[in-house]
Amino acid sequence: MAKAKPITGLNIHAPTEVNAHIIAKIRLAELYTWEQYVDNPYHVRELHNLRIAAKRLRYTLEIFADVLPPTIAPFLKEVAQIQEELGALHDADVMIALLRLCLGAQDGGSGYEYALAHARNIRKKFDFVINPDIVASLLDPITAPSATERHGLESLMLDLHQQRNEHYSTFRQHWYSLQTEDFRRMVLSTLDTEL
Repeated sequence: MAKAKPITGLNIHAPTEVNAHIIAKIRLAELYTWEQYVDNPYHVRELHNLRIAAKRLRYTLEIFADVLPPTIAPFLKEVAQIQEELGALHDADVMIALLRLCLGAQDGGSGYEYALAHARNIRKKFDFVINPDIVASLLDPITAPSATERHGLESLMLDLHQQRNEHYSTFRQHWYSLQTEDFRRMVLSTLDTEL
């Protein structure tokens, strides 16, 4: 997960409202640093970082709701929706990765070392760690899926890929509808004019 952009320019003697506007603008800018990946559906890590940036902006707007203009509320709803859409996309990515691990470990790979290497690749790609006990369980010949279970898991994988594509399409359409409305400018304008 990408680190949060540092907050600079705060004044400890200024009213909370002034500093809240500064923080919100920085979090908005952070969100848009990931914009270049919106058209790249398989930049999984970057889209996850976009989700995290949306989450940071959302929480900033929620925490400072009492000192930010009330006209920020519709923008908060849009950011929350982006976060939810990208969350659904990320959940599908994680499930697909786990299914690949499960199916790949039983697919003629060289056992535990293969699965651990695959788990490390998942860690790099998705920014999460797979519990070693889960990896061991997936490799245990006693719990290995039968041919019928493998077929079911492969069908589930196909369904998850379709769901992932739908989640991505929903997010992308939403993002571009906000771009058409000039969402970023509207948020900045609200933050600038109502101080």
